[in-house]
Amino acid sequence: MQLAHIPIDKLNISAANMRHAKRAPDLSDILPSVRARGVLVPLLVRPNGTPESFEIVAGRRRYFAAKSLAEGDPLPCAIMEDGDDADALEASLIENIARLDPDEVSQWETFSRLIREGRTIADIAATFGITELMVKRSLALGDLLPKIREAYRREEIDAETARYLTMASKAQQKDWLALYVDPEQYAPRGCQLKQWLFGGQSISTKVALFAIEDYHGLIVSDLFGEESYFADADLFWLKQNEAIAARRDAYLEAGWSEVTVLEPGQHFHSWDHEKTPKKKGGKVVITVSHRGEVECHEGWLSRKEARRARDQSEGSDQEEATAKPSRPELSGPMQNYVDLHRHAAVRAGLLDHPGTALRLMVAHAIAGSSLWQVRCEPQRAANETVATSLAACKAEAAFAEKRRAALALLGQPDEDATVVGRYGDGYDTAHVFARLLTLSDDDVMRVLTIMMAETLEAGSAVIEALGHHLHVEMAAFWQADEVFFELLRDKEIANAMLADIGGKHVADGNVAEKVKTKKKIIRDFLAGENGREKVEAWLPRWMKFPVESYTARGGFRTADQWARVQPLFAAQ
Repeated sequence: MQLAHIPIDKLNISAANMRHAKRAPDLSDILPSVRARGVLVPLLVRPNGTPESFEIVAGRRRYFAAKSLAEGDPLPCAIMEDGDDADALEASLIENIARLDPDEVSQWETFSRLIREGRTIADIAATFGITELMVKRSLALGDLLPKIREAYRREEIDAETARYLTMASKAQQKDWLALYVDPEQYAPRGCQLKQWLFGGQSISTKVALFAIEDYHGLIVSDLFGEESYFADADLFWLKQNEAIAARRDAYLEAGWSEVTVLEPGQHFHSWDHEKTPKKKGGKVVITVSHRGEVECHEGWLSRKEARRARDQSEGSDQEEATAKPSRPELSGPMQNYVDLHRHAAVRAGLLDHPGTALRLMVAHAIAGSSLWQVRCEPQRAANETVATSLAACKAEAAFAEKRRAALALLGQPDEDATVVGRYGDGYDTAHVFARLLTLSDDDVMRVLTIMMAETLEAGSAVIEALGHHLHVEMAAFWQADEVFFELLRDKEIANAMLADIGGKHVADGNVAEKVKTKKKIIRDFLAGENGREKVEAWLPRWMKFPVESYTARGGFRTADQWARVQPLFAAQ
């Protein structure tokens, strides 16, 4: 006997099962338990002709219960070998499962103790008659915060939520726990929790039609590498759509008369179609779920089309005439021929119209295309206090006002939206392009300026180059706030700042003082309090353009970037 988790679509009821021919069983007594804790007692199965398919000898009700929940998770199974006695194996499995603690947290405590005593995961799985994956999932509970683990023990948190929380960092768990204990807040659970943890849409790597190595974005995995997700949904959909297009083209080249790709989330209803082979005009329908799963339904015609096909085969000239228009006017190669020649002519014509080209470029940057993707700088703050400081910044307020004016020029009513990032299809780009054609050159340049400003990368060398070129005066936009002083914790740096603002004699006189004392003196100079002469428009060296450092330690990214950029502007 071998224990393993087997995908539910690889299982079917064995003809040897005494209830094989009966209708689906009553599941009312076991469904709540399966929904809360999953299938605990392994199904008894045996190979069914191929290495990947199995028939269920015992465990029919557990199979139907799991299938009705549409979870899609593999089920624990005991695979019979030649000569195994089914009754004896099932009795042994039930006896072993009876040894388990009643809840998963108690199981975690037991399994953890056995691990500390030197038992392996395989040993524990064999002792209790469960799969190694079930042991690993229980052990993963050890990475939960104690309060979350106890809430799961009390069944206040469901199994799916607990499993996703084991994939979260301690900081994420603390944030989630704060929402959970607050009666006025909502803590996401299940699939919502998965999206909350991964910052948006979560798409399993299992659904990719393309090779994973062709995806150059971040992939998030659980503790054991059993589940992984694409962190960059936009990049995934770009690659997935390319793969869907390749699959569609392959079907057409193979001789299928038509291949239809449905919109994400649109379902294919087999009950409204008839199975029809390719040689009789059958078509291919490709469906795509919002989670990225792709299914290809080969050899189908709508019932109306199938009736026409039957009438045609019976010699109905009239129906034959009405059926012919379903064939495209242009073949795939002819459409490609027409597209490329029209593209070449338009591209050549554009060369004599730089003003139009400018507007077209701005439209592509704003709305995107399959060849253009421009992203806004996300301005990710290290913590809430930094985000609060940035929100109160004069520069942000000035930029927001100008952006609202640009959005108005584009006819966008949402004043809080960004100019860049309206990615849709070619029609969106054409819509923005048409709008820009109605604007003056000055207005187009205003929109372009906002677009470029939105897409400047924070912390990059181009910020140093642009700030130097524009002679940006930081004092007009920034002054030291509480967040700045809270983040200033280096004693040597604080003393150097004190020398800048109060002079070397003040810094030397307080060289041995604590950082807190030095920051208090700097505040006094800035406010003109406690006998200190007020200093106006003071800037730390880090905030100046060009940037300066206080020490020779190195590792100061902004200074390193300016050192590389400076020679490019030496002659200016």
